[in-house]
Amino acid sequence: MRYGGAAHPLGRSSVRGVFMTMTRIKVPLLDLQAQYAPLRAEIRTAVDGVFDKLAFIGGPYVQALEAELAAYTGATHGVGVSSGTDALLVALTALGVGPGDEVITSPYTFFATAGCIARLGARCVFVDIDPKTYNIDAGQIEAAITEKTKVILPVHLFGQCADMAAVNAIASKHDLPVLEDAAQAIGARDADCRMAGSLGTAGCFSFYPSKNLGAAGDGGLVTTSDDALAHTMSIMRNHGMEPAYHHEILGGNFRLDGIQAAVLSIKLKHLDSWADARRQNAEHYRELFTERGLDGAVTLPWVRPGVHHIYNQFVLRVAADKRDPLLAHLRSHDIGCAIYYPSGCHTQPALKDQGFKAGDFPQTESAALETLSIPIYSELTDEQKHCVVDVIAEFYGA
Repeated sequence: MRYGGAAHPLGRSSVRGVFMTMTRIKVPLLDLQAQYAPLRAEIRTAVDGVFDKLAFIGGPYVQALEAELAAYTGATHGVGVSSGTDALLVALTALGVGPGDEVITSPYTFFATAGCIARLGARCVFVDIDPKTYNIDAGQIEAAITEKTKVILPVHLFGQCADMAAVNAIASKHDLPVLEDAAQAIGARDADCRMAGSLGTAGCFSFYPSKNLGAAGDGGLVTTSDDALAHTMSIMRNHGMEPAYHHEILGGNFRLDGIQAAVLSIKLKHLDSWADARRQNAEHYRELFTERGLDGAVTLPWVRPGVHHIYNQFVLRVAADKRDPLLAHLRSHDIGCAIYYPSGCHTQPALKDQGFKAGDFPQTESAALETLSIPIYSELTDEQKHCVVDVIAEFYGA
């Protein structure tokens, strides 16, 4: 096995049957310090600039980031908001979602996706996932549409776009807007090479620190090429106020602050190189898992042909009776790992009045029992990847 110390003489990608007895190394699930260290001086200078200009709420730093991210994604507008959750809430509200409406989405996602729908008094209409991509199964969407359907909300999970050509075809047929939950997919491209955030009516992003583009706290953004929608959302984030102290619509305090915008603008310049490194790490993992004979025990992420996966997570799939023991084994050897997500939204107690129960979405429930994520961050070293795979191989006796 490969632990701390010198590389094994058989080389980076060779099969290693010799078990070394050196000290194991720790491999965190995410190392934000490794990302921050080379950017420290530039980020601190940018933050000082925010204080010098007293541009704490809105202002030039937020406006610059909005323009940069709109251009990056291929959308016309970017509307900075306080979190990815608030991006969903503002966008759904601006699209007119309210009591009695239905929103079609995936049950296999972070709770914010469904929670924002429920907060508006609307009903989540869940559609099960494709078991290979973990994204919504577009082939089941049309059957879920009713006269109450207001929005289709696909989630680009783990850094791979949902099948947006199929989703958009259905939405166009039924004259429905499409809201992308792209919280884990900034920089991802669909098979037509368009970016997440420009594939539907609007796209919602999260800048939670663990995301590929992470802030120094919470932050979010909505992209759209619909001028009227962008204007409505920009008013809504500031209590629905336009002009000052005049409120034609209800909104809230959903504003992005200048410090987060300044940090994000610095990081945005590195986003593509970080994503490329994650993709390279993913390919190296594929080599290592194959060389250790783990193909039959562990299913690696499947990528739809032609798409650009940015690997917000690297998700393994194993037999349900092996998942939790493998998780414990990794953690006992100081290998960072996590479960995204241990249950579908349809079984969350907070959504019990939505009318779903265990067993309604078998692909979601299987994924919840069989998946776990291992480190994939861009600064991950070859030695760390070898160690991760060695510890997994040890678990399986490979």
